[in-house]
Amino acid sequence: MKSESKRKNGSASASSSTGAATGAARAKSSYTDVQGAPRFPLELPVSLKSGGQEALATTQNISANGVLFQVDADMPVGSRVEFTISVPAAVVGSDNDVRLDCRGRVVRKYDSGERHGVGVVIDEYHLERR
Repeated sequence: MKSESKRKNGSASASSSTGAATGAARAKSSYTDVQGAPRFPLELPVSLKSGGQEALATTQNISANGVLFQVDADMPVGSRVEFTISVPAAVVGSDNDVRLDCRGRVVRKYDSGERHGVGVVIDEYHLERR
């Protein structure tokens, strides 16, 4: 089993006297960063934890910086999220599936019928080739 972990740059917080305005600008900047990476439309099952709750979700698309998924649970913007995606070997072009454990935060959300669309920026990940 090969394993690799990475902490993404730019996730450190800085204090500022402008408070909420700086937080909003930082959230918008993080969302812009996610938008700038190529997206891959993949529907994969996701197990996630946020605010002490566990839920199942489905990815809509994945990029190097984040993931957009559909989930039944309500997840407010700014929420911390831990999630695991099992990527099939055929998708990554290998002989084995890849397990991707991530930590991030919700930077966008919208309602889509009974489910919620949630955009999460990835701050840290651990990749394990099985």
